[in-house]
Amino acid sequence: MNKTKVDDMLIEMISPKVKEIEEKFARGEGLSQDDINTLLLKSQYNHINHLDIKLDETVESVKELRNDFNALEQRVESKINTLQKDFNALEQRVESKINALQKDFNALEERLNAQINGLKKDFKSLEQKVSSDIKSLEEKIEASIQKALNKNMMLLIVVIGFFMTLSKLIDKF
Repeated sequence: MNKTKVDDMLIEMISPKVKEIEEKFARGEGLSQDDINTLLLKSQYNHINHLDIKLDETVESVKELRNDFNALEQRVESKINTLQKDFNALEQRVESKINALQKDFNALEERLNAQINGLKKDFKSLEQKVSSDIKSLEEKIEASIQKALNKNMMLLIVVIGFFMTLSKLIDKF
């Protein structure tokens, strides 16, 4: 704590008495109880002043620590805000990609349905054209259906594999 005028006045009041006591001690004379008390008072006052100086230093250190902490807190908040913005942007990009994939999937599903419907129509027209040689035509139809199913199965497996790979990639990011 800062010294006051009262503190200075107290020192000025006991300083002449302290000088007398020091001179008396230097001459080898004995000290009275009042002399000893005066020296103790000055010693305690000096000790209190020293503690006040240390307290001032400690208060300044605490202020500096508080300022450092506030600066750190602001930096952390800034980084958190930046991370939040980055996360929101990433979330929007992921949602956009998911929506695009959903549209692609729906378009693919429509194409597959159209192909299946086309195959059904082909099958019906083949049934209508069946004439004299049913056995021969049945074998041709079976072969044609098997080939189409294999093709669609392979296409379906490839599409499923693609979407599984894509979903794994999305999960990683």
